[in-house]
Amino acid sequence: MRIPRIFSSQPLTTQQEVELDEPASRHLVKVLRLGTGHPLTLFDGHGGEYSAELIETGKRARARTGEFRGKDRQSPLALTLAIGISRGERFDWVVQKATELGVATIQPLFSERCEVKLSGERLQKKLKHWRQISISACEQCERNLVPEIAEPVKLTQYLQVSTQESSSVARLVLHHRTELDLRQWQAERGKPDSALLLVGPEGGLSQAEIDMALAQNFMPLRLGPRVMRTETAPIAALSVLQFQWGDL
Repeated sequence: MRIPRIFSSQPLTTQQEVELDEPASRHLVKVLRLGTGHPLTLFDGHGGEYSAELIETGKRARARTGEFRGKDRQSPLALTLAIGISRGERFDWVVQKATELGVATIQPLFSERCEVKLSGERLQKKLKHWRQISISACEQCERNLVPEIAEPVKLTQYLQVSTQESSSVARLVLHHRTELDLRQWQAERGKPDSALLLVGPEGGLSQAEIDMALAQNFMPLRLGPRVMRTETAPIAALSVLQFQWGDL
């Protein structure tokens, strides 16, 4: 029997009665048609998870937590994905798959070739939407620590801030015109504990942006001879990084 995993926006403790969010309640009661007494797993995004039991159904279902399990399934490689915002559902797909691949932080970026314009209330609504996608992905892939999705910033601003991070971080910018691949990078620098991957939007990063990244100690990285789409490139790169340095 599959036990549903549900995110709780309330901080959790053992032996606690929890009113579940309306979307979670609807999923459990209307979609899965679960009744009282059905086992659940609850997590609040702060680490670990709780066994639980559904004790009330309705528009706002309620559950009672049981034992705590301190399993987070985090990658030993702390991964940050900094990526230009793409149009339509492409960025939603990247957020979902990056979460499944164990990314710790997603930093949306406004770059020179970014065609998405967001500000004010619309930006906050989109940010909430991306965070919900990441939460849903955590429910599915059994992560208990929800990745941080930072507020979008301009690429130029982010590059200035990123230089303040530890020099031991592997800073990589996808660049299909370079000859450097991951094996060469590791041979020169060894295995890092964390990595920052910079990816452009549709149309990629401009040469000026790539030069700016290189000036801020990013290393160019090529993923073979083929040019990938903006929604394909980060997933392929993250998979390679997790295989080489993480837990795949």
